Amino acid sequence: MKKYLFVLLACLSSAFLSAQIQVNPKAFELLDLNRKGLEKVKKEYEKGKLESAAKHLLTYYRTRTNFTHPDLNLKEISVNATEQKWADDALKHVFFAHKGYQPSYFYGDNIDWTYWPVKDNELRWQLHRTKWWQPMGKVYYTSKDEKYAKEWVFQYMDWIKKNPLEDFINRQQVGADVESLPNSAFAWRALEVSHRLQDQIAQFMLFINSKHFTPAFLTQFLVNYESHAQHILSNYSAQGNHLLFEAQRVLYAGTSFPEFKEASKWRASGIQILNDEIGKQVFADGGQYELDLGYHLAAINIFSKALRMAQVNGFADEFPASYSKIIHDMIVVTMNMYYPNYTNPLFSDAKMGSANSLIANYQEFAKLFPEDENILYFATEGKEGKAPSYLSKAFQDSGFYVFRNGWTPSSIQMDVKAGPAAHWHNQPDNGTFELYINERNFFPDSGSYVYGGSEEVLKQREWFRQTKVHNTLSLNGENLSSNSKCLFWSATPTTDVLTVENTSYPELNHRRTFFFVEKKFFVIFDEAIGTAKGDVALHFNFLEGDMIADYANHKVATPFTDGNNLVVQSFGPADLKMEKQEGWVSYAYRQKAERDAFSFTAEKATDAPVQFITVLIPTKSADAVGEIKAEYVDGAIHVEFNGNTYNLNTPIQ
Repeated sequence: MKKYLFVLLACLSSAFLSAQIQVNPKAFELLDLNRKGLEKVKKEYEKGKLESAAKHLLTYYRTRTNFTHPDLNLKEISVNATEQKWADDALKHVFFAHKGYQPSYFYGDNIDWTYWPVKDNELRWQLHRTKWWQPMGKVYYTSKDEKYAKEWVFQYMDWIKKNPLEDFINRQQVGADVESLPNSAFAWRALEVSHRLQDQIAQFMLFINSKHFTPAFLTQFLVNYESHAQHILSNYSAQGNHLLFEAQRVLYAGTSFPEFKEASKWRASGIQILNDEIGKQVFADGGQYELDLGYHLAAINIFSKALRMAQVNGFADEFPASYSKIIHDMIVVTMNMYYPNYTNPLFSDAKMGSANSLIANYQEFAKLFPEDENILYFATEGKEGKAPSYLSKAFQDSGFYVFRNGWTPSSIQMDVKAGPAAHWHNQPDNGTFELYINERNFFPDSGSYVYGGSEEVLKQREWFRQTKVHNTLSLNGENLSSNSKCLFWSATPTTDVLTVENTSYPELNHRRTFFFVEKKFFVIFDEAIGTAKGDVALHFNFLEGDMIADYANHKVATPFTDGNNLVVQSFGPADLKMEKQEGWVSYAYRQKAERDAFSFTAEKATDAPVQFITVLIPTKSADAVGEIKAEYVDGAIHVEFNGNTYNLNTPIQ
């Protein structure tokens, strides 16, 4: 009974609101009524006939042909099960605010846009991205069921009423405590405003032919939309991916609604910022300066979407040739650092993406660079185009390195992260690595779990940021400082070698040399160099599963029965000890899985370097690898196992 009463109340509220929506005369003041197609609108407006002018304006927007949306083809709209659920839940005011908080929360019969059930900033910010409105539009467009349009109009007007922009303007001075922030700080943060600015273009196109999209509502929509664009111009983020998102979406606004008097200013602002920032935020090798490969891909999409919007609407020449080249360089980084099965490293704050999403990205990139055979190869899952002609590759400016023996899903690939000091999404993890073998990632990075919010939420974030939960070296369990440089790189048909050095602590440098021996197995040589004293530890954080640990011999083997395993053994000073440590991995926001993790620790009691050798051998089973021996003598590492001896000269003595 309660369910039916809610639906009845919601319908009555929606109907009442539609009847109460009045023509907003400000809309006509914001538009250039001298534009072609708006002659009747101008005539009626100048006569003071606002309702008639609004009707002509709605007719204009329903029939205009002066804009092409590169991301939305109205002839190919479809709705998947997830989108249908979001749309249906929204009718009951159960809003999909964040995928990390499921099931979604109920925001009240009388919508409470301030509701904050968990003190995670992202949950409250992302509520104001109104991500469920576009699925509502798609469901309406494909079904023509007016209840979705009616409810969308109701929620749209309710949001305007309860989240006034004037509140943000008058309350910018707030306390440092996040819980003291006024609602406007969440609703009108520039990033959230830009989300709405972009998404409401599609919503406008999907809903505009509904009977509930009335002339009066159109004027309210336009006034609200214009205030969003103008707000961003005065409140751009200072730097980083937020600034990129905001600029790209302001460009979208100026292109999608050229009728606004300020539209050309919006477009010019977006273009200028993107042209400036692509030079600031992207290293010469194509890596994005946050050193998070998830945000790296997001930045490619931002730059690419802006260029595609310009191409299909006739102003691509406002971007210089260098802009396209940098986008291409960024795509090359992604092609190299992502894995052959279309999964991704979890370095820094990255989340695990989906293969379908990555392939779709490559398909969009192929439209920008139709002559590139490598992009086509990834866009078609290897059915067309060509794989890159090289294997291992170094991106020394951004500090990303990749060892590989092929480009197919069964290949071996190790990704290494050892870059300069970076921005917010970066973590204190220089020297860390992931190792992918035949569609299995044996050392996935820990991820991030959450971003920020209350003290409790921040504690959860800080755990995943710790140096010791990454596959690198720590001193006394403390976090390192990031500032690596490449001392040596060589990729040959036989063995690839990389040496990087990070100024990890005030009196301790970590020098790490990787050998990809005969493109079959790895040897890592670690040196803790400096006058610092204390416990120096190597950390190895495995994937999920019960690892086979041999503490006496400092050895770990994976237990899988499918013939795809790894044996890891470390060698070091006489006091070397192996211990199990707490281990978690987070592939998605607020999701984590327990895993085995181990440290190999030795005391640094003098100024002499502490040295470790670690051998990582892919194998069908642990039993297939016999005794392993390794030692460092006179600048060379000697490794023996299964009757073979390998002599590896360290490039830096």
